Formats: sequence, structure tokens, C-alpha cells
Amino acid sequence: MLITHLAAAGCAAAAICLGRSEYEKKALSVEETTLYSSKVSRRRTFIFLSDLHENTFGPENEQLLQAIDTIKPDAILNGGDLIVTKGKDAKTAHALFLIKKLSARYPVYCAEGNHENRIDWEPEIYGMEGNIYRNALKQAGAIFLKNDSAIFDGEIRITGLDLDKNFYKKALIHPVSPMPDLYIEEKVGKADTDHFQILLAHSPLYFDNYTSWGADLTLSGHFHGGTIRIPGLGGVMTPQYQFFLPLCAGIFEDQGHYMAVSRGLGTHSINIRLNNRPQLLVIHVCPRSKIPDTAPTLKKIL
Repeated sequence: MLITHLAAAGCAAAAICLGRSEYEKKALSVEETTLYSSKVSRRRTFIFLSDLHENTFGPENEQLLQAIDTIKPDAILNGGDLIVTKGKDAKTAHALFLIKKLSARYPVYCAEGNHENRIDWEPEIYGMEGNIYRNALKQAGAIFLKNDSAIFDGEIRITGLDLDKNFYKKALIHPVSPMPDLYIEEKVGKADTDHFQILLAHSPLYFDNYTSWGADLTLSGHFHGGTIRIPGLGGVMTPQYQFFLPLCAGIFEDQGHYMAVSRGLGTHSINIRLNNRPQLLVIHVCPRSKIPDTAPTLKKIL
């Protein structure tokens, strides 16, 4: 009898968790942070998109678009994994529709994550789908940064870094690969010390390398906030099967260099979210003359 009651309670708890997860996957949270730099003369506002994985918030992503229009950013930064590559085709329709809508309203800069990169890693499966997707982004008006850089508004340089496949290995199967000291420079050249240097690098694992290269602000995602977040402990598990990794989400600082790690907007292999709502990240970059005494934090605004 006791076992029966325990089993029933376990099933009920699982059903409640799954129901909560289905709710959270569509419960968009808009959160902002403010950073300061002597390299900028006035405030700029960026929205960072990451790990949409073809998720939608309302018909044609109207809820996501409305939230972005409410913020009125100076530019949109895409950190990759807006699409899904798994199986025999690449799912890109919702991502392309979103980027087309956004590019008609704002400057949009697109880097790539492991799902976009997988198209190149597995040409025998995806063929020319990568070229088709990237050309569609460019035709929509997005600025595509594949190991490339662009100057935004005179004072800010945005660089998109593609990470090699070995940096995305599953930790339970292979040791995490260290990043060679000159890896980033060999990929994208030297950091621009005269401009506020933003680096779009999908995995947050290599924050030390990003700061050593010279990124003033690194924007990452990939870890989906750790899938399930436990108060006081943070994210439980990354897509690379690392457990309770501090870098799952949040704002990190190292001697004046920052990294913002988004919880992402969608799910993929582990298709749940608990205490881990999808995140639209708003980042204000302001002149250092207005620097506060406290470290940057995230604040929910929508």
C-alpha cells in the first residue's frame, strides 16, 4: 500500500513539473543590466537573442516582437542557435521570419552557435542548407558575422566567433577541450582596443580566453540556464552534461571585462524548463562617468 501511494505521489509530482515546464517555455521574461565603459560617450541599448531553437511566443512570435519594440533598442545581437539542426534537415522558418521582421526595424548582427555550425560540420546531411540560411539572413538585411567584425555607431566593434566542434563535446564522454592561447586571434584577428569590443561567442566556458583576447563584453548562451534552476545552487545541467556549472546564466566580471550569459529563449535536446523562464536580455552600455558603486545585476522589466 505504501509503495502504491509513493508511486502515485511521484506520478503526480512529475505531472505537475511537466505542466509547469510547458507553461514556462512560453513565459517570456525580459531582463536588463547596465554596464559602464570609458570607450563610449553615450548610452546604447542592445537586445541579445540566444538559443531560440525555433520556439515561438504567440503567432509569428508577436509577443517577442512586441517586447523588443517596447524596449526600442539601438541594435539586436544574435548569439546563435536560433535554429535547430537535428536529424535530416535544418529547421529555420521561425528564426528567419523573426530576423526578417527585426531587420526591417533595427540593425541586426548575427553570429552562429553549434546548431548553425553543425550544417558545416555535417555537409553529407545538410548539403547547401547553410548557404541558403545565411543568404536569407543577408537578404533580410542582417549583418552576418562568421569570424568577422563590424563597427556599430562609431564607438562599438562587434565580433562574431565560430567555435570548433571539439569545444562542444559532451563532458560525460570527453574531457572539455582547453582553448589555445592564440585561438581567437587566429580566427578573428586582434581585439580592437580603441572601440568598445563586443564578442559574440556561443559557449561561455571560455570566459578567461575571451577576456585575455580583449573583449570588453562577451555575449554567450548555449547552456539554456542549466535547464532546471534551484535557488542557491543555480542551473542543474548544461547541454554538454556538466552539472551545477556557475556559468549557466548571469552577468560575470573579470577586471573590468564582462560576460553576459543568456538563459536562452527555447529548448532542444532536454526539452524542459523549471524555475528557468526564457530570457530576452537587454544590455545598456553607458559612459563610465556614470559608474555606480555596485556590480551589475539583472532586473526583470517585462
